[in-house]
Amino acid sequence: MGRRLGRSQRQWRRKQKWHRIEPRTVHDLDSFAEAIDPAKLDAEQFVQLISTLDMLGTAGTGLELAGMRTDTFIGFLSRASRDQLDALMAHPRLRQVVFEEVFSRMATHLNKDRAAGLYAVIHWRFTGGSGPGDFDRFETVIEKGRCESGDEPTDDARVTVTISPTDFLRAVTGVVNLPMLFLSGKVKVKGDIAFAATLISYFDLPKP
Repeated sequence: MGRRLGRSQRQWRRKQKWHRIEPRTVHDLDSFAEAIDPAKLDAEQFVQLISTLDMLGTAGTGLELAGMRTDTFIGFLSRASRDQLDALMAHPRLRQVVFEEVFSRMATHLNKDRAAGLYAVIHWRFTGGSGPGDFDRFETVIEKGRCESGDEPTDDARVTVTISPTDFLRAVTGVVNLPMLFLSGKVKVKGDIAFAATLISYFDLPKP
């Protein structure tokens, strides 16, 4: 572990290195998403649906994934099959889109009272990625009741979580819990294991 940086130094480093993942506000898509039953789509059709939403957002129409309420977004993903999620997260662009969508929502759903006195840096390593070691890497920083995430490490981690993208989505949507994934060997944790086991509880994410 290196010397812990001061708060201003950490913030400066994040500003220099991060592509910061910010919450966005766009038009409502909840009625559309709630009307779709992913079970009626095969994996390819499911990916095409998400790709279409991404295309509409990129075109500036205001219709994009960020337009869904978090409860709708989580409910939609929780109804997807493992094969659908595997196919989605195998798509290079959509993989990044979904990661950014999840991390931006984590920022707005931090339980500020529970996290008021917490300082923690979490490093995420997602398997099957395009980065070093075939991982996609993200960093989440919880400090003074705030949560920020970015795509570059800027500080020593309290815990590093290595997980498949599909299992990550299943954990944040409440389909499975993180401790069970750890016990089954589907998640590798380096660092503060006890903290990792309670990590999701710091976020008031809606239940599907």
